[in-house]
Amino acid sequence: MDTLDSVIVNVNDHLWTYLLIPLVVGAGLYFTVRSRGVQLRLLPEMFRVLKEKTPPRADGRKQVSSFGAFTISAAARVGTGNIAGVAAAITLGGAGAVFWMWMMALIGAASAFVESALAQLYKVRNADGAYRGGPAYYMQRALGKRWLGVLFAVTITVTFGFVFNAVQANTITAVASGSLADADGSNWFGPSLGVLLAALLGLAVFGGVKRISSVTTVLVPVMAIVYLLLGAAVVLLNITEFPRVIADIVGGAFGFRELAAGGIGAAIQQGIRRGMFSNEAGLGSAPNAGAAAEVSHPVKQGLVQSLGVFFDTLLVCTMTAFIVLVSNPELSGRQGADLTQTALSDTLGGWAGHLLTGVVFMLAFSSMIGNYYYGETNIQFITRKRWVLPGYRVLVLSAVVLGSLGSVSVVWNLADVFMGLMALINLAAIIPLSAIAFRLLDDYLAQRRAGLEPVFTRDRMPDLKGVQCWDPIRTTVPSAQAPERV
Repeated sequence: MDTLDSVIVNVNDHLWTYLLIPLVVGAGLYFTVRSRGVQLRLLPEMFRVLKEKTPPRADGRKQVSSFGAFTISAAARVGTGNIAGVAAAITLGGAGAVFWMWMMALIGAASAFVESALAQLYKVRNADGAYRGGPAYYMQRALGKRWLGVLFAVTITVTFGFVFNAVQANTITAVASGSLADADGSNWFGPSLGVLLAALLGLAVFGGVKRISSVTTVLVPVMAIVYLLLGAAVVLLNITEFPRVIADIVGGAFGFRELAAGGIGAAIQQGIRRGMFSNEAGLGSAPNAGAAAEVSHPVKQGLVQSLGVFFDTLLVCTMTAFIVLVSNPELSGRQGADLTQTALSDTLGGWAGHLLTGVVFMLAFSSMIGNYYYGETNIQFITRKRWVLPGYRVLVLSAVVLGSLGSVSVVWNLADVFMGLMALINLAAIIPLSAIAFRLLDDYLAQRRAGLEPVFTRDRMPDLKGVQCWDPIRTTVPSAQAPERV
């Protein structure tokens, strides 16, 4: 087993270091230049769109709002990697890894805009009126390559629906075991916790995407606020160390000492790699949630998902970095989530470590909900047979139970490979299709400059093929005051 794990790690390292990192960074830079920095210059517009109310349909049913789609994608983005992954990146790459994580978020937000705007444009409507979409859909409808869409759908379903949910369940069980085990070290509740997690996830997923949206709308803000408050308390209690932390981050990214020792390479690699894992920009996962939203223009959801990248990396991941670097600048003796938990306990007391267990539970559980949804929408792309979706749900719940019971080192490394393949497939589609996303952006900005609330219909770009859900009759937009010029 150790030999197999070593082979997988070696393949994974070469795949990401020599192919995926250059490709994702290059694509992000290209999208940034072509869109004239859409992720920065339209930042105020992102918040305006996020606050928009989505009116109910004519039959009275509620639609998934921009904020609801934002929380579904944030639920999958914000997971245990924000606590364990960032700490591991700092341990392996030094404080400078944080700087490169920031850079990855800044350019990756442009990739998130492109893929999510495309997902909105090529979404389809379910029988119940809800929307679904994502990379598999724009691969078939825009590129005319269903086989590529099926390949992507299978890859994301295995990666997120099964493997990542098993890992998240294992993480919850491990953290709870460390915090709540008996004094003699016994862990009597491990198997029971797996069954409980499966039962809670079942309540959410059998209710459909509306139930998922309602659950994550509550969970994501709560978990983020609690964790950010804990981090703010650590920083405030060590405020005199804050200038040193910033200097370590910037110095570690560019310092001559790190360059001479070869550490700058580790900082860049760990920062970019962990940044991609955390915010998922360009990987093709978040567009599955973005396509579910009811918006008047595809660009709106592209902007909202760009904001999600900033929320994940510049807020949640940065807070983990500050907790670790303020409390433990030498990074000795601990790794991963244990390092973060120790830093909190040393600064705030043992209660903070127990509270972090609750935060990890919310982070991981909300990720499980988002991961499940990604698999569901892609299974619906592959087949319409009614028995498949209930079977998928049962398999997901089984993966949660099994994941809570054992080690998943090999499975986690395999998931890294699957995620890398998923990114390659998605980038192969969005790079040639990005011209359509930029046309949508120009149309959106032209309407905003004219003082209108942007509305997209198929007749605005009649040359586009495969667009289904943007008929003029179906599009209804609430009246709004003329917006400020952009």
